[in-house]
Amino acid sequence: MGEFDIIERYFNASQRPARRDVVLAIGDDCAVTSLKLNQQLAITTDTLVCGTHFLPTISAADLAYKCVAVNLSDLASMGAEPAWISLALTLPEINHNWLAEFSKHLFNILDHYNVDLIGGDTTKGHLSLTLTAQGIVPQDKALFRHNAKIGDWIYVSGTLGDSAGGLQLLLNQKTDNVNWNKDESYLIQRHLRPTPRVLLGLTIASIANAAIDISDGLLSDLGHILKRSRCGAIINLDDLPLSESLLNCYSKEKAEQFALSGGEDYELCFTVHNDNKQKLEKALTNIGVNYTCIGQIRSAKEGLTLLRHNEAVRLPAKSGFDHFKK
Repeated sequence: MGEFDIIERYFNASQRPARRDVVLAIGDDCAVTSLKLNQQLAITTDTLVCGTHFLPTISAADLAYKCVAVNLSDLASMGAEPAWISLALTLPEINHNWLAEFSKHLFNILDHYNVDLIGGDTTKGHLSLTLTAQGIVPQDKALFRHNAKIGDWIYVSGTLGDSAGGLQLLLNQKTDNVNWNKDESYLIQRHLRPTPRVLLGLTIASIANAAIDISDGLLSDLGHILKRSRCGAIINLDDLPLSESLLNCYSKEKAEQFALSGGEDYELCFTVHNDNKQKLEKALTNIGVNYTCIGQIRSAKEGLTLLRHNEAVRLPAKSGFDHFKK
């Protein structure tokens, strides 16, 4: 079986309901899509490499879910509606059971978010996936990292550190047959199947000033907002949202470390002007998303300050994940 046979058998979406804005999908040199007047395109690309971004033991189903979820999370941070995705898949060998399971769950999550697979590539080599996701934003309504303002309140969605806690459990796993308890299973699920905050992104697009998804760790990703916006911030560690499961599995100190620097939570961190604070919280309550105000944007000269019990504490040596830092 060749690469075109793999595409035809497992990834041909021609038999599936297509979005109306897809003119041509898989089967030609390029895909063709349509945009309406006063719409802009948000585009993101992520590469996931076996052993770097996911463990070799990950199931095909979990990998399919996660590779899509991390891309949709980027679109969510921009306030974009997910629309299309392309997938470049590198495989060490053809495993029909693996491909069947992977493609089944890939299309399941794409269908859930009304996203069409419109193209891609297959090749032989070390297992890796590169996805490009495209989303639609109303003209000049995209959320950016560079628009935080002094005095803005800083919010995060959900709870932080769960994914890192789940990964640590998997790394510490000694045998294949482990009976995880309820809290451990929850953390592992949060690592393997993060929830892209698509509805949240669409909801805050007209309310928030700046946003980013938490992929590398809160301090690292918030740092991107501060650098691009030329601002500082004050963060109250006492307000960090930590799940009961994380605190049941780890010490408070370790849980806090995971929340600040662990990464891969794929929650959103965003800032909002004081005048919009009440409007924001009402909107988030209406869509059923948990949120926490963890601090405030300050001037750049004040830098980033962490407070515990109203006293400044030292920044951790590691702020988040970076592929090329040692």
